[in-house]
Amino acid sequence: MNHQWRIAARPEGRVKESDFVWAEEPIPTLNDGQIRVRTVYLSLDPTNRIWMEPADSYLPALPLGAVMRGLTLGVVEESRNPAYQPGDAVQGFGGWQEVYSGDADGWTKLPQIPGVPLAAFFGSMGHIGFTAYFGVMDIGQPKPGETMVVSAAAGAVGSIAGQIGKIAGCRVVGITGSDEKCDWIKRELGFDEAINYRNEKVGEALARTCPNGIDIDFENVGGEIMDAVLGRLNLGARIALCGLISQYNATAPVPGPYNFSNLLMRRARLQGFLVLDYAARFGEAAARIVPWLLSGQLKYQIDMVEGLRSAPTALNRLFDGANQGKLLVRVSSEA
Repeated sequence: MNHQWRIAARPEGRVKESDFVWAEEPIPTLNDGQIRVRTVYLSLDPTNRIWMEPADSYLPALPLGAVMRGLTLGVVEESRNPAYQPGDAVQGFGGWQEVYSGDADGWTKLPQIPGVPLAAFFGSMGHIGFTAYFGVMDIGQPKPGETMVVSAAAGAVGSIAGQIGKIAGCRVVGITGSDEKCDWIKRELGFDEAINYRNEKVGEALARTCPNGIDIDFENVGGEIMDAVLGRLNLGARIALCGLISQYNATAPVPGPYNFSNLLMRRARLQGFLVLDYAARFGEAAARIVPWLLSGQLKYQIDMVEGLRSAPTALNRLFDGANQGKLLVRVSSEA
């Protein structure tokens, strides 16, 4: 039998376990061209909340009753597709379930890289590392000596983006939600400064930590934090708009940003992006990230939750700021 979380209701505000239903169904027989994948790790991402909305986003809306969409790392257990063999490690939209059985479209066979564990393909590579890489390098276009600000800096993408900014020669300031996280991104990841937005006003903190203004903003949060960053932009600043996590659970329109006119006055560029935009260039990003990872220049942290049953409640760790690093659910063992 295969166990799954299916969407039972559209969330109002925070996601609740009652917005899902725990389902059980027989594992089907495969048809030609199909594969069966045992889920090892399920990625929990802010975009999970977007996918539960009734309207289309960058992917089609999920109907009620559907298996919850989610990126997974897993192991092929059975294959009727010549491109995949039992034992292959793969990544794809396996969903919130123990076993995926179906077409192989959209699945990627993962290489075996000595010194790189399977979880690293979510922790520092895959959609997380590639998002950080292209947001910083393609949109941010960093130059040595520039000041780069990263919001949600202790999260999966933000923590990698800040380190890539340091590798590129930037002075990096991270915004996060606890003194522990501030200490982590400075001591372990090499950020130059860290701001705890729960303890001080972000605008005042940016004036202190970015006295010469901001050249690059890697934006994950939106809302008041983004507005404070906009108020300190330098001429020709670049903003890589990766996410708006402060707004995903909002039940009413979010005001602002009030400093939007600074984009004009500072001739700044704001560009929203999705990692899927860069699919044809994933190899380029991997070729840069793997050496950084193996040399110790790039570090990552996994925030692991045990068991698929935990997924609905664990998702809110992203919105509470409770996670540090990449939030994963361990669904089964790697072996």
